[in-house]
Amino acid sequence: MVEPEHRASAAQRLGAQETLGISTLDPGHRPPTMPPGRHVSIKIRMLDDTEEVFDVSQRASGKVVFDLVCTHLNLVEGDYFSLEYQDHHKMMVWLDLLKPIVKQLRRPKHTVLRFVVKFFPPDHTQLLEELTRYLFALQVKHDLACGRLACNDSSAALLVSHIIQSEIGDFEESQSRQHLLNNSYIPDQVALIDRIMEFHSKNVGQTPAESDYQLLEVARRLELYGVRLHPAKDREGSKLSLAVAHTGVLVFQGHTKINAFNWSKVRKLSFKRKRFLIKLRPDLNSSYQDTLEFLMGSRDCCKVFWKICVEYHAFFRLFEEPKPKPKPVLFTRGSSFRFSGRTQKQVIDYVKDSEFKKIPFESPHLSVSSGNSQGMVNGQKPVELCGHSPDGRQPSPLTSPLLNDAGSVRTDDEDEVRRKVCVCSNAELSLSLCVCVSSQSFQNLVGKDDAAPDSLKSTIFSNFDPLYKFHSGFLREVEQRLALWEGRSNAHIKGDYQRIGDVMLKNLQGLKPLTAHLQKHSEALVELEKACRGSRRLEVLVRDFELQKVCYIPLNVFILRPLHRLLHYKQILERLCKHYPPTHVDFRDCRAALADVSEVVAQLHGSMIKMENFQKLLELKKDLIGIDSLVTPGRVSSSRDLDASLKAPYSLYSAKEFIRLGCLSKLSGKGLQQRMFFLFNDVLLYTSRGMTATNQFKVHGQLPLHDMTIRESEDEWGVPHAFTLVGQRQSVVVAASSLSEMEKWMEDIKMAIDLAETSNGHTADLLARSLTDNKSTTEDSCAEAESEDDLMASRTSLERQAPHRGNTTVHVCWHRNTSVSMVDFSIAVENQLSGNLLRKFKNSNGWQKLWVVFTNFSLFFYKTHQDDYPLASLPLLGYSVTIPTESENIHKDYVFKLHFKSHVYYFRSESEYTFERWMEVIRSATVSASSTRILSRKEPHPY
Repeated sequence: MVEPEHRASAAQRLGAQETLGISTLDPGHRPPTMPPGRHVSIKIRMLDDTEEVFDVSQRASGKVVFDLVCTHLNLVEGDYFSLEYQDHHKMMVWLDLLKPIVKQLRRPKHTVLRFVVKFFPPDHTQLLEELTRYLFALQVKHDLACGRLACNDSSAALLVSHIIQSEIGDFEESQSRQHLLNNSYIPDQVALIDRIMEFHSKNVGQTPAESDYQLLEVARRLELYGVRLHPAKDREGSKLSLAVAHTGVLVFQGHTKINAFNWSKVRKLSFKRKRFLIKLRPDLNSSYQDTLEFLMGSRDCCKVFWKICVEYHAFFRLFEEPKPKPKPVLFTRGSSFRFSGRTQKQVIDYVKDSEFKKIPFESPHLSVSSGNSQGMVNGQKPVELCGHSPDGRQPSPLTSPLLNDAGSVRTDDEDEVRRKVCVCSNAELSLSLCVCVSSQSFQNLVGKDDAAPDSLKSTIFSNFDPLYKFHSGFLREVEQRLALWEGRSNAHIKGDYQRIGDVMLKNLQGLKPLTAHLQKHSEALVELEKACRGSRRLEVLVRDFELQKVCYIPLNVFILRPLHRLLHYKQILERLCKHYPPTHVDFRDCRAALADVSEVVAQLHGSMIKMENFQKLLELKKDLIGIDSLVTPGRVSSSRDLDASLKAPYSLYSAKEFIRLGCLSKLSGKGLQQRMFFLFNDVLLYTSRGMTATNQFKVHGQLPLHDMTIRESEDEWGVPHAFTLVGQRQSVVVAASSLSEMEKWMEDIKMAIDLAETSNGHTADLLARSLTDNKSTTEDSCAEAESEDDLMASRTSLERQAPHRGNTTVHVCWHRNTSVSMVDFSIAVENQLSGNLLRKFKNSNGWQKLWVVFTNFSLFFYKTHQDDYPLASLPLLGYSVTIPTESENIHKDYVFKLHFKSHVYYFRSESEYTFERWMEVIRSATVSASSTRILSRKEPHPY
């Protein structure tokens, strides 16, 4: 174990004044109220093996003592911890927070309480404070040393390597060996010294906080992590051990888990004398009896284990602390014990929602005199010790808030700078890195189904697997680094640890060799389209998959996500480079990473333009009836031909380019009637929504753009925002919903006419021949109201179709009477964001906290960021985003308002910076971009 003299040096290296009892448990919180009565000194042994003495009243409850410890440590997430002691039966028991001290400790002066971890969450990333993670790392270190955390040699050596990396810094052979000879971290350590040193040599560059993170990452995967074994026997007398974890009750034989009873399967836990009873819910498929019985050493052993089971169940499974049962009037039956304290959900919500100023924390690290300069740790000079405790003892490293170089707590300006960079990277980089559940789920589905041809499977697995593996590792590294930024980290002061550029540079350099896979995503789009045309079964498989909640946007959009991520990396790095001064430690890496990703984006520029257009044509094809030539079969005979076409000036499976879609009112003999218009580079289609189960749009007519003219005709017809389209064989008068809509349509149509003049017009002729409603191209023969024959024809053509999502962009534009262009789609790809927002409806009082993802012109609402699919969505096309007025009585900061007609929503963000980012990206969806840049072969793509 660590030598005593090193503890003092750790405190000196931490260098700060001892806390004066101001707790961060609650804003404005005061030390616990001490009841009157005789006082007694209580000794508490901390996780770093230092001892603290607290003067409390004997009548004080266990909670008073525990709160004093948390106050002393400045520990916010104290609910994961507790105090234990050895009772008069020589058993280790937990201090009951509700009972007075005098009723629990027979000889308080001679009893030492241990402050230890009580509840071990399944994932250490749920611990939001760096101090909490450091304390957990100390607990793992203690459990390793005492043999409680038994594991194989390889895992033990890896764990110790992270511990000594945190304590002595980067690997140096003689120093590392000497340190391991002087300090024992695991039983029989000598035999593993060489393997420990081998692992240690691979940890170069890890900060103490990163080492703690890695330590917990390895430990949490071990079977005995956080497990306390309670000896027992089964009905046959075989020796076993019982334990409890976040999942339920576990059964061990030796150090091997042989059974587990999940909380969802357990109906009741109880004990009778020495017998511990588990009642299970009925399960026809299970061979277990309804009630399982285990024999323990004594009634006290049974009761101790039963209590911890009750507490574990409440902490991890309940949303809030259980209310106390009313006391019986006459007779009592059974134990009145209940869980006391916040549940895990309450802890997480509290820490996230709290606005108190957190005190910086840096985990102390130990030094070895040989090999290191005195007073240096990992090459960093410590801050001088500013003070001692009143009794002359140096304060525990755990209780000392780290000060900056000027000897004062960091300023609000420094906090805001740190917060801006953290939010910029955390919210946006995490979204862009998130490996798409839908595409991976579909990939697994295709791999198992015989309907998918081998060519499709080969394309998907050969190109997506390397990218999936790369992004999974990338995301893990980013989350790991960003987790170190949370809580009490002082990295912004020294500028060494709170970086993201080095992670970005390393991974973007690793992405370069995968560019060939990214270029072949076009093959996946084409192979999927070809396979669906050739296999009715696969077509149904894809359609059914898209109807699942997990596929909340079109499937082929997910296929393009790895390409879109490149744009997100580029944007984030551009913002970071603008934010950092050239002297910042992260600036050079960010600039280098930006150069790397810009190079890859430039290589894939042409592919992205063509693939996005192709994806949009495929999407529109599902919304339209009566046209089959949007994506012309046979024009590209194989994916190789498509790959070659990507290198050609302009040909991607179909020469058609999508430009704009949206609602216009068309003037006919019956007056103005709402129609959906679709503008391409060679033709303008107009449609009406079919009265069918799928609500698809039926093509009524087409207006070739070759030799078309357009003129404003509001005065001519007396209709606001009207203009006339004059074609070779017919003229059409249409009206937009607003002046801005009219201007956008007229501008796009004029540009499309110019494009059509430079083409040979063959695509328009092909389209005309493919229209199912092709009785005549004149207005008179194209009935505006669907006849019974039209409806029957629509139903016949849709017999094979299944229910269709009604929240596609086309349907949103129809209901909101607006339009959207390909330029808008391109900009929307770049403007994606995720993060926590508080939502409030117009007539409601409270705010609901949600994880919100903005993508595809919509807000998608999740309960937490870990959910696989959204609870609901809100398409934003047509909405306005503003700031609430005084009359609306929204007395909160950072609130914005979304409204469309009578629909009003309020959203509240956590800071000024996130408020501005949400406003920025939402405006990109609610305010359509001007289409001065048209997607064409002559003009560059908006990327």
